[in-house]
Amino acid sequence: MDFTSLIDSLVEDTAPHSLGLFAPELALCVTIVALMFARLFNVDRLLQPSWIALFGTAVGLAFAGYQFMQLKDGLPDPQEFFTGMLVFDQFTVFFRVFLLLFAILVIWLTILSGIPDNEDGPDFYTLLLGATIGTMLMASANHLLILFLGVEMTSVPSYVMVGFLKGRRLSSEAALKYVVYGAGAAGVMLYGISLLAGLLGTGDLPELAERLNLVLAQGAGVTDPAVRTVVLAIMMVMVGLAFKLSLVPFHFWCPDAFEGASAEVAGFLSVASKAGAFALLVRFVLAFVGDEPGAMTNLNLYLGIALGVVAAVTATFGNLAAYAQTNAKRLLAYSTIAHAGYMLMAVSALLVLLSGPQQSSLSAAEINFGARRALEGLMYYLAVYLFMNLGAFAIVALIRNRLFSEEIEDYNGLAEEAPVLCVCMLICLFSLVGIPPLGGFVGKLMVFASLVQAAEIHWSMWVVLVIGGLNTVFSLFYYLRILRAMFLSPRPEGARSGVARSPWPGRYCGVLAAVVLALGVFPLVMDGLSETANNVASVLIP
Repeated sequence: MDFTSLIDSLVEDTAPHSLGLFAPELALCVTIVALMFARLFNVDRLLQPSWIALFGTAVGLAFAGYQFMQLKDGLPDPQEFFTGMLVFDQFTVFFRVFLLLFAILVIWLTILSGIPDNEDGPDFYTLLLGATIGTMLMASANHLLILFLGVEMTSVPSYVMVGFLKGRRLSSEAALKYVVYGAGAAGVMLYGISLLAGLLGTGDLPELAERLNLVLAQGAGVTDPAVRTVVLAIMMVMVGLAFKLSLVPFHFWCPDAFEGASAEVAGFLSVASKAGAFALLVRFVLAFVGDEPGAMTNLNLYLGIALGVVAAVTATFGNLAAYAQTNAKRLLAYSTIAHAGYMLMAVSALLVLLSGPQQSSLSAAEINFGARRALEGLMYYLAVYLFMNLGAFAIVALIRNRLFSEEIEDYNGLAEEAPVLCVCMLICLFSLVGIPPLGGFVGKLMVFASLVQAAEIHWSMWVVLVIGGLNTVFSLFYYLRILRAMFLSPRPEGARSGVARSPWPGRYCGVLAAVVLALGVFPLVMDGLSETANNVASVLIP
């Protein structure tokens, strides 16, 4: 193929097919350009940048919602676009809707809290929307190049947002640590990608299982250098994903970054980066699920068990480390680490189940059903996590605006002055624990149910399940420290009064708390989300 033919084929593939499927991301790109022009021509002095960002994100959500409704009635085969670099299916669209809805809620929060101000607004929202595009690319990645590009497009704006509070030493120090850790993790991941693509001869995710099966068939097992290098490459790619998910031992950046950043940015990082990274992790591990029994199924089993061990250690460390924290953001940072462990348990169960009937007496249909339920549990948990975790960080941000403090001891007696915010915090924290009848309980129950089914294939899943259950009990105590300060401790004399003068902060948090409650109480809402998640899972696991 000559150069002219190559250009013609690229143009034919890009417009209008690929551009139409890429509409939500394009809406955010146009919004970013509009924010830059608003700063250039001083339009941001007349029209607040937050409203430009909110409008553009709402347009992107409308495009994603339209795509989701188109796919809802049927389950067409996935469509590759941009020369196969990205894939369009229900899984992609589900996470597009998820991430764009979350971006709108974060922008709404920044309007209520006043961070950033109008002067820095165009820069802040450009970074926020840029990171959102990165997470959306992670969810639709179909090639190792997009895997790296999506992670870095999410990470680089996040570094700047963590240090966005100018003049604060703690914020600058947190951003520097985040950059150093992120650069190291990115280098390791990129080297792993180069090894994987070089040894297997392809970067396309759908082809990795077939190529790896050929390598395993030709080699002499784990003693073969090529097999060892492939396993090493997979582990190195996992390092980059573990960094984004703040899994132990790649969690060091998380507490410092969350404490140094504003609560609004910490809330964004705690949900968006994890949602995109989990979507990417699912696509990456499913790329190594082969159709033929043998070495591939053993690899999936061992990888699933390894992820289960990491999940158990991560949940345990996050919950134990949270006990000693006195800063609300830092406590919630360790809570975020613990919940990453819980959600990773679903991915572990997914891989163990997909190790196939070779490992148990279960039929292929039963295994696929269990694997779909594991993926359904992950998506349900993420949906609940969006509202309960954002709600907790939002309340910290709104209280900070009046108390000028994020220390737990300064929350003493706050329920007398801000009952709505404190009740919403109670709902969000109890949901994070997993207490019924809240949405967090249902999500955690679905994850633990997938571990029970995976335990029929390998006993190690029972151990992961027990550790997950014990961690659920342990986590109750440090969440109760915040609630005890709010509801039981007396208010100090001479303390600042009046947390929320406007009714809108309470209404915002009330909406988030109401969704958390609805996802655990109302069958219509629960069944609707569960059915949607199951339909999405059936695209990846027929």
